[in-house]
Order: sequence, then structure tokens, then C-alpha cells
Amino acid sequence: MTPADLAELLKTTAAAVLSEHGLDTSALPATVTVERPRNPDHGDYATNLALQLGKKVGANPRELAGWLAAALVQADGIAAADVAGPGFVNLRLDASAQNVLVANVIDAGRAYGHSQEFDENINLEFVSANPTGPIHIGGTRWAAVGDALGRLLSTQGAKVVREYYFNDHGAQIDRFSNSLIAAAKGDPTPDDGYAGDYIKDIAAQVLAKEPDALSLPDDEMRETFRAIGVDLMFTHIKASLHEFGTDFDVYTHEDSMHTSGRVEEAITKLRDAGKVYEKDGAVWLRTTDFGDDKDRVVIKSDGNPAYVAADIAYYLDKRERGFDLCIYMLGADHHGYIARLKAIASSLGEDPATVEVLIGQMVNLVRDGQPVRMSKRAGTVITLDDLVEAIGVDAARYSLIRSSVDTPIDIDLALWSSASSENPVYYVQYAHARLSALARNAAELGLAASTAHLELLTHEKEGVLIRNIGEFPRVLKTAAALREPHRVSRYLEDLAGDYHRFYDSCRVLPQGDEDPNDLHSARLALCDATRQVIANGLGILGVSAPERM
Repeated sequence: MTPADLAELLKTTAAAVLSEHGLDTSALPATVTVERPRNPDHGDYATNLALQLGKKVGANPRELAGWLAAALVQADGIAAADVAGPGFVNLRLDASAQNVLVANVIDAGRAYGHSQEFDENINLEFVSANPTGPIHIGGTRWAAVGDALGRLLSTQGAKVVREYYFNDHGAQIDRFSNSLIAAAKGDPTPDDGYAGDYIKDIAAQVLAKEPDALSLPDDEMRETFRAIGVDLMFTHIKASLHEFGTDFDVYTHEDSMHTSGRVEEAITKLRDAGKVYEKDGAVWLRTTDFGDDKDRVVIKSDGNPAYVAADIAYYLDKRERGFDLCIYMLGADHHGYIARLKAIASSLGEDPATVEVLIGQMVNLVRDGQPVRMSKRAGTVITLDDLVEAIGVDAARYSLIRSSVDTPIDIDLALWSSASSENPVYYVQYAHARLSALARNAAELGLAASTAHLELLTHEKEGVLIRNIGEFPRVLKTAAALREPHRVSRYLEDLAGDYHRFYDSCRVLPQGDEDPNDLHSARLALCDATRQVIANGLGILGVSAPERM
């Protein structure tokens, strides 16, 4: 019996109990909460349903809990049901109902934990770093979290398109081009330019492709360094992301919003809807009508589109491509974009709920408690490549995903590069490797996993491990709904701990001259199920599940 099965049983039983006592069954919640008690002595699961219903139906919650417990204990799979506190019901499952989870996991394999909870077309835009330098550590956090969120939503039935918005239009590209030209000439970096060895490298590559670039007329020279330099930078960004395990389905160029006429189309639509006005020679969008803190200039007084004009066109482009939901993953300095993007949607006559903005906080690297110095190669920032070089892809991804994105994090390079149980990713991966070694050893002994006698799994540590395996689908559903993939990593650490404790208490393989028996086969099936869940969870995080360490 899975937690979902138990929740359904509770709902059905509660409806019967309310009806029997002449109480209003319409008060039943759509979703019944079933949780694992912190203290296992209280039972396998607990529910506060009686507390939820008592006031609504005019019944004493504890008395209602007693009625529920008396009815539940008669159901198949329920070994005991007890009332606790002001109206909690603690439940204990019988072995057969509990152990069916093991068979369910083995049967489902890689699909265990998947559902069709979110039947939506979702555009997930993340990273979208300017093509003026390598991806910095903040963008690296989004590269890990965004990719994991895309994988997570996909397991729950969403059709996810991962998109990178390539900011190749505007003043930052001019500064990038000027920096390349200065480096090519051997001049100092412009005051507002970009520094770092990578600028010198790209400038040299531009000259290798176009040896006469510096002798071209000024406009042609700038365009040559801009076009080739941006392409080289973006090629490097794509390669770094790919090596990091993050790939995108679509790359959209900001410049295309302007050259394709999309910006003009969007502004015309706003004009026709009466959402813009003119003041001081500029064209303004009335975003304050929809919750923004101030109206936004869309066409500047010099006749050129403001930055927000491309944002408007880009959102409209996404909606016209058929996306039900547009998720934007932005950096810590972009809080103002939440109201702005929702106001843009409303101004275009769209539901603001089609826009969702996630804000990621800062990342710091430390070693021995001290901040790590900036990257020499990038000039002023620590990059994705720096982090991967220091601790590897798996540790880098896991360390960035493990915490809620709305909190700043410090990554201790010594900890995350260590082969110890203190290193969270090592701890989880070691559990998978240990389970893989166990399966190999069992095969050498001729012992096969079997679900034929799962009723033999009655040890306390077996029960804890089985119940935690049963939580995996709910963890995925909750993490997807809240856009919090860090819940998956924390769950995996708990599961790995439960497995290590089970292994220390329950002998899985026969020893010495002992003949293999049904208990060995059942425990081996439990180990197979645990290994599958860990592999599934690590796969969502984009982290490898090694068979040897």
C-alpha cells in the first residue's frame, strides 16, 4: 500500500464514517494528508484528517478520530489504528500491505515516481547569460537547478522545453566588441569593458579568422569583432554547459526579436489595445495598471526600442508557440522583473499566471573558511569551468541543487571534493555503489532477488526503508509543484541513511556455509528497489549513479 493508496482509503473511510453519523461529507478535502511520524514508535503513518474535519462538520475532533480509527482497523492492510493527542490518527500497516511497495518499484523501474500530475506545455528559460564572458557561478547555479527542474517536471507529465535567451543585442555587446578590439591592438581594457585572459584569447581567434580585421573601416571592424567574437563566446558557453550536463532544446536570440519585426508587432498590439501612451518624446507602457511599481519606456525618445520591448516580444513569442506556462529563472538582482513580466502579460490580454519568475540567490566558494579568490581567466568572476575543475561535475551540480534557490549558499571546496560521508553527493553515490556491489556479489553466489516472500521483511529497519521508498512519488510531486528540486537531493540523503542503517542491521547475503533462503531473496529485492529509487533520484538531478567507487 503506497501513501497515495492510504490517502484514498482514508478519504473513502472518512466519507462512510461521516455519512453513518449524519455529518456533511462535502466537507472532505480534495487531498487527504498522510505523513510519516517523526517518532516511528507512533506508527508507520499519521493523519490529521479528524482535526481538519471536526469544526467543519460540528464534531469533536478526537471523537471523530476514534470513529475513523475503528473503521480503518477493519480495512485490509491496516494492522492498527490509534488516536493520539487532540485528534491525530496513527496507523500501522501489516507486512503484506507495506511490502508491496518493493514489488511496485521493481516493476516500474525507471518510471517509478512518475505521474501525469502536470499536463502542461512549459517553457523553462534559464541561464541566459550575456555572451560577453564565461558563465559565472550564479549562472552555474541556474544551469544545475534549471536542468534538474526540467527533468523533475517531465517526470510529472509536463512537456518541458528548455530555452536559452541569448542576449546578443544592446550596449553590453558594444562594450564586448570594444574590449576585443582593444585587446587585439594591445591597448588597455576600456573603462566600461570586459577584462580577463578570455578576452585576449577571443581577440586572437578573431584575428586568426580575419587577419586584416584591424585595418578595416571602423564600422566594418566593429561588426567583424562583434559577429565573430560573440559566436566564439557563445560556442564556449554551449560547450561548458554541455560538459556540465545541461543542454537546451531552443536557443532564442534577442537580436532576432528586433530583426524579425517581433518587437514592432508587439508594440502595435499594445497600441491597438490602448495600453501605451507618449510622454517626453518616448512611448510608455502602462504597467502600473497591472501591479508594476512604475510605467516602462518601450520606445526611447531617440526612437530606439528600450530593453523591455524585447521582453514584451519574447513573452508574446512564447505564448504564440503554444506554451501554457512561461517560467523565467533569473538572478538575485532581478526581483523587479516579477511584477514587470506579469504586467507585460496582463497588458497583452494574457493571464499573469502564465508567467512564473524564480529568483536565485548568490553563490560563494570557500576553502578552509575563507572566500576563494576570483578567477584569473575570467578577470572578475568565478566561472562554471572553475567550479567543475575544483570539485567535478557531479559534486558541482549536487552542491548547487541541494539548497533552496531563494537562499545564498557557500560551497566548501574541500568538503565537496572529499571522499567522505560528510560530502552529501559522495554519501548518496556511495549507497548506490554499495548496492551495486551487493547485487554483483549475490550474482556470484547464484542468489536472485525475489518478491515472492516479501512478507518476511518484518525487521524494524526494513520497514523504515520500505516506507521511505514509498515516499518517493510524493516527494517528486511536491518538489515539482513547488519548483524545488532540492527536495529530491535531501530525500536521497535520508534514503541513503536508511539504507546504510538497514545494511548494518540486516544481513542480506548468506555467510559461510549458510544456504540461501527466501529471506535473503526478499532482502535482495528490497536492495534492488532501493538502488532503483536512488538511481531515479540522481537522474533527476543530472548526477551519475556509479556502480563502483
